[in-house]
Amino acid sequence: MAIDIADIKKLKNMTGVGLTTAKQALEETSGDFDKALEAMRIKGLSRADKKADRTAAAGLVHAYVHGDKIGVLVELNCETDFVARTDDFKSLANDLALHIAASNPKYLNIADIPEADTAKEKELTAAELKEQGKPAEMIDKISEGKIKKWHSEVVLLQQPFVKNPDQTIEIVVKEAIAKLGENIVLRQFSRIELGS
Repeated sequence: MAIDIADIKKLKNMTGVGLTTAKQALEETSGDFDKALEAMRIKGLSRADKKADRTAAAGLVHAYVHGDKIGVLVELNCETDFVARTDDFKSLANDLALHIAASNPKYLNIADIPEADTAKEKELTAAELKEQGKPAEMIDKISEGKIKKWHSEVVLLQQPFVKNPDQTIEIVVKEAIAKLGENIVLRQFSRIELGS
């Protein structure tokens, strides 16, 4: 079966792989573009996990101001200055800053949440469930789900990405790692809102 060169180029541009790899992915899926894209994403995410231990000491600090009312600073690190200067890397930094402006996360990752905050949230959730008359044996299981939902509201890496709610910020960063071929670390962020 002949693979359309336009599909090969499109897959290459979307995933950042070489033409040969894109062609092989399409051949393996009998020309089904969506299946090839999905397969490339899975391979890319597994490669991204392998790069997570590499040192990311280069990068940039990106500033984003939304309507003169909200300002965001993001420190995004990678392994080399070469990648830090690419449009893809700068675009990722801007997308992350835009997301932070819109979603107002409190913490970068789950490990940053103080134990007292987590304990308080669990306590409030359990009290709410008891008041709703939920059986005692179900409260822990339901609480676990509610804590996960709370994480997706307050933890940046767990939040659904504003430009594509089907992906979390963590997945967006991992896909950038797969595309750019270097470890990328969102080191820190700061969000300032006028009058708050």
